[in-house]
Amino acid sequence: MPTFQTVRGMRDLIGEEAQTFTRIFANARKTADLYGFKEVITPLVEPMELLSAKSGEEIRQRMFIFEDLGKRQVALRPEFTASIARLTTTALRNEPKPLRLFSVGTVYRYDEPQKGRYREFWQSNYEIIGSAKPEADAEIVLLTDSLMASLGLQGYAFKIGHVGVIRGILTQEGVDDKTQNAVFQRMDKKEYDAAMELLESRKTRQMLRGLIEIKGKDWQDTVEQIKTYVAGYEKAEEAAQNLSEILKLVTCGANLTVMVDPAFARGLEYYTGMIFEIYIPELEIALGGGGRYNRLIEVFGGEPTPAVGCAHGIDRVAIALQTQKTILDGKGGKKVAVIPISEALKSEALKIAQTLRSEGLTVEFEVMGRKMAKALEDADKRKIDYAVIVGERELKEGAVMLKDLSSRQQTTVSIKDLASKIKS
Repeated sequence: MPTFQTVRGMRDLIGEEAQTFTRIFANARKTADLYGFKEVITPLVEPMELLSAKSGEEIRQRMFIFEDLGKRQVALRPEFTASIARLTTTALRNEPKPLRLFSVGTVYRYDEPQKGRYREFWQSNYEIIGSAKPEADAEIVLLTDSLMASLGLQGYAFKIGHVGVIRGILTQEGVDDKTQNAVFQRMDKKEYDAAMELLESRKTRQMLRGLIEIKGKDWQDTVEQIKTYVAGYEKAEEAAQNLSEILKLVTCGANLTVMVDPAFARGLEYYTGMIFEIYIPELEIALGGGGRYNRLIEVFGGEPTPAVGCAHGIDRVAIALQTQKTILDGKGGKKVAVIPISEALKSEALKIAQTLRSEGLTVEFEVMGRKMAKALEDADKRKIDYAVIVGERELKEGAVMLKDLSSRQQTTVSIKDLASKIKS
């Protein structure tokens, strides 16, 4: 018989790892609720033309593309934003703006698997559709801060830039959009020399090299440096001012650690304004990021509609939690095993198990028919807190034996007081 393995770049999530992921999902949903976002669920498979329209050459080359039985070119989504843009121009077209939309699920890219990078990975995604104001950009950054704080991550920092600064310079110097996109792709990979080779003008190369040198943790000082440096480039000046307004709001709303980097680039072509990523000191990979995209909705047939959004890599957040040895709290309830001492008592024991579940306790009923010693040994291995032993003598008195598996102490407890006793 063949032994089947997962497809390369895909993986199973089992036990504690699966629990960590579901708890991150729960925190992501709670954050969505706190900020007034409505959850939407979009298909894993979309038309290839939709997903490739403005995603960038790097991602287009890494999409899982195939032909369906109707001879249509379709693909597994490499990110959520294109699907949200489609939804905005169809089912949500007439909804009042702004739309605050939240999604969570898997996305797919044919990358070389490595730590924190898989071909199937999970993201939580937030989009504000319909506002061009810096307040919307600030909301996206602040909800990212709220999510990371709720997970208990320590020492995380934001890297923030604005693609309008570089685009403002390149556009004024006559660099076409295709070349600009290629420059951003190389800068995203920190291939700065390769980016410079794409630019014909020596002046343009010098401007870009100088911009790369400007970065700092004092956002006000750094933004002023940017404004001075790009003086005379009207669109770049406007971008620097916009970045200043966003950062002022963000830093009033929370005490964030921010690194301003005007030469910071992200791989997606559709960004038009503020962009950001978030890191912890122990890892070099970004846990999430996003930015403003004011011209994407119209690509899919909608009216010109400003938008800003972000995505958080749940696989990477889980690695960050493990790296910092942060344990996410579950629902906080005790775990209980209910064990009848004989076959004749299993119906009554199951009734007790259901009563405890109705009180919000996690209960594993003994379904293997094991002897008491083996059942208790198994419960111990499963890190269960209490064993409820259902015996004939105690049952006649409306009681059971409750055993604390950590202290090994056991007492007789009436069934009506059992749930409260376990919870206390």
